[in-house]
Amino acid sequence: MQGYRIAIILGLAAATIAPASARSAIDDALAGADDTVGAVAKPDYLECVPYARQLSGIQIFGDAHTWWSQAQGRYAIGHTPRIGAVMAMEPYANSQLGHVATVSKVIDSRTILVSHANWSPIEGSRGRIEKNVTVLDVSARNDWSEVRVWYAPIHNLGNTHWPVSGFIYNARPNSGAAGGQDPALQRLDDVSAAPEAPKKRKKGRRSDPIGEIIAGLY
Repeated sequence: MQGYRIAIILGLAAATIAPASARSAIDDALAGADDTVGAVAKPDYLECVPYARQLSGIQIFGDAHTWWSQAQGRYAIGHTPRIGAVMAMEPYANSQLGHVATVSKVIDSRTILVSHANWSPIEGSRGRIEKNVTVLDVSARNDWSEVRVWYAPIHNLGNTHWPVSGFIYNARPNSGAAGGQDPALQRLDDVSAAPEAPKKRKKGRRSDPIGEIIAGLY
């Protein structure tokens, strides 16, 4: 009987130690994160900032609402969604720190898919990752200054019109990435729009050489 109790105690000790030793990259990213005092972050808990940084490669740190100002002069910025760009949302309503999400697909001029973290509560928990969810531009000028975002609990777009500062591209400022299309396509358009060079007149036999000579005299 005593041996059986010892086995149970050792088993419980092993179960307690194992998760602590199995750290992940997400655990490391969350080290020192400002979370509820006394709460322990779940292994799949992630804030929006480190996840956007991981997906986009844009090396900006700090709260989401600071990303737009931090990007000035460091990264190309604009108001056109592009795959891989980070959509920077402003603080609004119950979101005091703002939010960032990475564009995963452009559907049309009003619809994109994004991947982001810590937006919808899923199974009663926040800090979850959502991939390829819908964002709809509801701005009057179709400039992506206001959007509705997919909200998992209702399986639909939320009704709130969230203000957006713009999109941050993983490119240098003035690189052309902030334009409405890929810089390579822009260059192609520039070439196709350039005026054609005057065509050289083909040399050949004149139809009326005598008439042209007479016309030249008068």
